[in-house]
Amino acid sequence: MNHRVQQRLERLIAADQGALLAEAQVGLEKEGLRMAESGVIAQTSHPAALGSALTHPFITTDYAEALLEFVTPPSTDSAEALGFLHDLHVFTQQRLDNELIWAASMPCVVDGENSIRIAEYGDSNSGRFRHLYRRGLGARYGKTMQVIAGIHFNYSLPETFWPIYQQLEQDNQPLQSFIDQSYFALIRNVQRYNWLLLYLFGASPALCKSFLRQQSHGLQEFDRNTWYDPEATSLRMSDIGYSNRRRCRMQVSHDSLADYIKSLRWALHTDCPPFVALGVKVDGDYRQLNSRVLQVENEYYSAIRPKCPPLQGERPLLALQRRGVAYVELRSSDIDVFHSTGLNEPQLRFMEAFLLFCLFHDSPMISKSEQAEMNHNQLLAARQGRKPGLCLQQAGNERCLKDWGLELCFAMQGLCEQLDQAYHSDAYTQSLQVQIEALRDSDRTPSARMLAAMRAEHVGFYHFAQARSLDYAQRFRHTVLAPERERQLQSLVEQSLAEQQACETADQPAFADYLKAYLNQIE
Repeated sequence: MNHRVQQRLERLIAADQGALLAEAQVGLEKEGLRMAESGVIAQTSHPAALGSALTHPFITTDYAEALLEFVTPPSTDSAEALGFLHDLHVFTQQRLDNELIWAASMPCVVDGENSIRIAEYGDSNSGRFRHLYRRGLGARYGKTMQVIAGIHFNYSLPETFWPIYQQLEQDNQPLQSFIDQSYFALIRNVQRYNWLLLYLFGASPALCKSFLRQQSHGLQEFDRNTWYDPEATSLRMSDIGYSNRRRCRMQVSHDSLADYIKSLRWALHTDCPPFVALGVKVDGDYRQLNSRVLQVENEYYSAIRPKCPPLQGERPLLALQRRGVAYVELRSSDIDVFHSTGLNEPQLRFMEAFLLFCLFHDSPMISKSEQAEMNHNQLLAARQGRKPGLCLQQAGNERCLKDWGLELCFAMQGLCEQLDQAYHSDAYTQSLQVQIEALRDSDRTPSARMLAAMRAEHVGFYHFAQARSLDYAQRFRHTVLAPERERQLQSLVEQSLAEQQACETADQPAFADYLKAYLNQIE
């Protein structure tokens, strides 16, 4: 395994281009529920003091009106991205009055589906579209599943890297085709080894009983208010969490960009009988955008997705088709309750190195049998990842999770050393060592630490996460932002509100015509 990765890295270094790896861009998207003083999901509207959720570039909402989403701009330094995310937390918390930002992936008290307000984005066509899409998600999968929160890690190699890497690979196809091919190779390897990220960074081994009322789930009772799996790493990424991959026989290929687009086009053009039964527009009221397997392409849930920034009004799938892959979005990170922003710098450094490993490691196409093994491994790692002696499946054989994980980490050693050299630090090798120690001792993982702390404090999931949320809220409230950051974010509040107002007062077609035109882009 290490040979091919090391060979590609040595070629890059021999060409005196190893420093290009430090020019990769990273970005974060982090969700977090607003929680009311009573302990339930906040019922208030998205605060105007935060700007418009429709047009603000960095502070918006995801599924629910109370589900904040923080977005950082691309940066060539993970520490800078994390610092920006911290500032967004500070700016937001200081404008939430008596509410706070829930510090865990699994939600606080869910007082039934009616307690979850679907996000509102105003009266413009684009705002109504966003709301209606979320209404469809609730109708299809239930609202409760939609308020699970996570962190997305966006990653792209610099433009200057690709022609050099293509030359070293002795590839002569068009450059963008090579870039697409390389990113899809990375994506396939992430899918192969995503279980490692769940083991190392899974932070949702327990949840509030209000989340799973009257459902069969196979969890154990921690206390009268908490369900848990004693060896789980990430219930969020398990069969308990949000998933739609098996709906209506949907199978998405990651063999190539063309195959990926073809797969999603099928899902976007094919009716799904249960969704047909829901109805699209009933008694003049929309229930969903359409009755297809996917309403829109973003409904497809995966641990990692290829991305290309769409132009104004352009469908994401068309952006990919026209301009190719620009970056990848890694979606498997839980919110770590032990960190105020949900993750820390060593985790970010490790994920950078992990994605580079997935790029440089050979990546054959995924067969049906391997796909079945990958699904098995992810579920097993999510539900039983810390089980002593746990074995996964690899090419029909059993592999001990810890041994396989250590093999992967040792194969990343050269990449971490090169990244440290480029950054003039030891941050990457230190991060790698932290994860190696977590593989050797599962008590060092966030999921194990969380359960141990709950036992030590004699509290269930809700009270444990609430205490951390309150502590972080106090820290944020007493933090003074740098004046230039305060001015920047306050200016964006005013700008975003003005932009939403302009959207709503501009001449617009009837919503039905707007919806038809948008959906017909890929007809």
